[in-house]
Amino acid sequence: MDRALFWAERGRGLTSPNPPVGAVLISASGVVIGQGAHLIAGGPHAEIVALDKAGSDARGATLYCTLEPCAHTGRTGPCVERIVAAGVRRVVAAVTDPNPRVSGQGFAYLEAHDVAVTTGVAQAEAGRQLAPFFTWVARRRPFVTVKAAASLDGFVGRSDARVKLTGATADRYFHRQRAEVDAIAIGSGTLLIDDPMLTARGAFRARPLTRVIVDWRGRAAASAQVFSTLQAGPVIMVVTAETLAGRPEHFAALERRGVVVQPFESRDLRLVLEWLAARDVVSLLVEGGPTLHAALADAELVDRAQWIVTPRTLGRGVPLASNFTQTVAPTGPPRVVQLGEDLLIEFDVHRIDRDHRPH
Repeated sequence: MDRALFWAERGRGLTSPNPPVGAVLISASGVVIGQGAHLIAGGPHAEIVALDKAGSDARGATLYCTLEPCAHTGRTGPCVERIVAAGVRRVVAAVTDPNPRVSGQGFAYLEAHDVAVTTGVAQAEAGRQLAPFFTWVARRRPFVTVKAAASLDGFVGRSDARVKLTGATADRYFHRQRAEVDAIAIGSGTLLIDDPMLTARGAFRARPLTRVIVDWRGRAAASAQVFSTLQAGPVIMVVTAETLAGRPEHFAALERRGVVVQPFESRDLRLVLEWLAARDVVSLLVEGGPTLHAALADAELVDRAQWIVTPRTLGRGVPLASNFTQTVAPTGPPRVVQLGEDLLIEFDVHRIDRDHRPH
């Protein structure tokens, strides 16, 4: 199963809205005869890749997979039918697929065709790997990671000028993260002060990257850098319907440039996330700033937190979201990674239950 989890990682950032899945076929004598990963939505599933590599040797083998094999026809045919036809004698899966079109039906089909099934192997590891997909299916919203870099004295930046806090090692790490997620979001304050491009630089990204600007009052200037990066992926401006009605020409000009202007009747971030989820945004990285972080925490919409502690001191500036530690608690020990002179502290906020029901 460890090998299957390793293979699944090869699909990270490539398969959305499908989950990254790995599979390994072991012969009765304990030899690896096929292995692979799901690498693109609409392409062959990991189980099929492994079966194709094994060929006739799959008869009597054990299939290890990180997610329950599918039993329905989507962009591809049911994996369980191929597994049975290949003569696989046993399937070992890490977790059940929460998709209502599968959700135990794959296991039931296998058992009905005399294939032994074992589940729950490396469940925690697979659950973390598949957490964005589980959240998207169970909660009908993206998996939300909030990220903030702070100075030693607790400031994320200045209110009047852009401040560089992280070093080159951390920057490379987080650009790779940008290459893996479906979308990045920032608030209007971050846009006005930092004027970021919100692209993945120095890291290969196979798919367009969606950028979301939560700008209820429509404060973003038409000259913002992110509006010149549409070749990298869609840019969505989230505003209130009242704001849109008050400045129709401004927003019409942005739309002519290719920006998506999406109005909402209220400032309900859950509705924004549900709207994004309906457009196949499975994972959302919220890079700033404190106001948006705090609003997401208050609405219980945070799944993972990333704090980057830097050696710099600012003396004054914009503090971390003050309510975050009060409204968000880790579900387990944090993951700590040294990134040059910077320190990443990462922890999950919402736990995915075995039956995938949201808290």
